[in-house]
Parts: sequence; C-alpha cells; structure tokens
Amino acid sequence: MSRIRVVTDSASDLPEAFARRLDIDVVSLTIRFGDEEFTDRVDLTPDLFWAKCKNSKTLPETAAPSPGAFQAAYERAKSDGCDGVIVLTLSSLLSATHQSATIAAEAVADQIDVRVLDTLNVSMGQGLIVIDVAELAATGAGLDELVAHAESLMPKAGVVAALDTLEHLIKGGRIGGAKALLGQVLSIKPLVELKNGIVAEAGRQRTRAKALNAVAQVARSHAPLCRLALIQGACTDVAALEALIGDITTEFPLIVTDIGPVVGAHGGPGLIGLTWIEA
Repeated sequence: MSRIRVVTDSASDLPEAFARRLDIDVVSLTIRFGDEEFTDRVDLTPDLFWAKCKNSKTLPETAAPSPGAFQAAYERAKSDGCDGVIVLTLSSLLSATHQSATIAAEAVADQIDVRVLDTLNVSMGQGLIVIDVAELAATGAGLDELVAHAESLMPKAGVVAALDTLEHLIKGGRIGGAKALLGQVLSIKPLVELKNGIVAEAGRQRTRAKALNAVAQVARSHAPLCRLALIQGACTDVAALEALIGDITTEFPLIVTDIGPVVGAHGGPGLIGLTWIEA
C-alpha cells in the first residue's frame, strides 16, 4: 500500500472538515486590500473577507502562492513518511499557482515524487476532484493510479454560477470569454461557467430568481451526478437554490460551502453556483 499526500490550493474552496478527514494539505493564495495583505483561510476567513469587501474602497486582489509555499507542503509530506504527492491546482489559465507548484516539484525531485496536475477548474469544481482523489488515496492507491483517476475526472467536472455584480470580474481582468456581457451590465443577472479553464458567459437572466433556476437547469442537464456542491458568497438565497436541486440524483450527499476570498475577489458578493462531477 502506498501513502500518497494530496495537495491543493485555497482557490478550491475545500471545506476544512474534508481537508482534515482526508489529510489534504491546502496551500494558501494571498489576498490584498490595498496595502493590507492576508493569507487565505489562515488569517482571512470567508466571513471576514466579505465584511472587508463591504467596507473597503479598493477591490481585493489575489496572488499565487510562492514556489516555497508548495515546497514546504511537499517537505511536510516527506517528513510524514509519504511515498509521493499529487497536486491538484486551480486552472493555470486563471493563476500562476500551477506554475509555482511545478517549480517546487522540480526543487524536491531528488527527495520525493511529486506530480502536479492542472484541474482547469476552480472553487468546488476543483475541490470535488480533490475530494474524490483523496478518498481513493486513502485506500492505498499508488501515484500512477491517482494521476490517471484525476485525469479521468477532469472532463466530468463543471461549474456554473450566477453573479450579482460584474464589477469584480471586470476589474480583476478574469472575464475572458464573458466580455460580451459588458454592454448590458445593469439590466441582467449574468451566468458564468468555466470552459477549457477560463471564465465564459453561460447565459443572461433578467431576475435573480430566473438566474437561480437557470443555474439549477445547467447542473440538471449533466445528471446523473457523482458529486454535487452548492457554492455561495455572502448570499441570502441559498435555500432557494437548494430547493431547486432537490430532485437531482447524486451518488454522494450535496455539499454546501462558502466561496472563499480567492474566487470571491473576482466574483464579488452575491455569487452563487453549483459544481459537479458527472457519474
């Protein structure tokens, strides 16, 4: 039996209970509000982040972890007696995080076998892959098997979300294929999805209620599902979306979790969505 450590980054929005139970090492990105700098999930919780967003004149910015932060995670795995490490990062088209993880893997190549994979996803689209791979790792699966399993999950993983504001996405420069939305910023509730690792438009709705319904419909169109997660950032209508997806067949129970500072910095308050892995 192999002992493989799963490492990911904090853009995965992985609930802490899963990280603890499955021994997943989460490397934090950095969040900046003007001159103030915070380490995601270490000294900046989602609740504190949204409170700061409300009171800050400047929009938050994010920065990838340093290679040193990933190297420390790999060295922890080695000192804990692990045989190898599999790293599942957020989309390399959205952040330099994957690059940092790769540089760090090269630095420890003579100490421990580290495989770095780009999930081409983010938030719990990435997080669900991490959970699935970690559960397989817990059975004693080897590194090659885990890499193959992760690669098989990536095309089955998706994310769709409704935005309450486009301000963060536009100013953060992460809007990618969703630029066509800009002309009608005020009159619509835009939907976005991740397509080939970048943010793209997934539709437009006139009201929040219709936007939630459209989000539920997108997820339903991918059913039956292996895993499903509801992600939300400072939202008051979580129960409404939960009610809309009650009939979707999933192998594992629904996970409801907070969108953290990394994704929240670009999506803004009121961001709500669904992520899944197809069965």
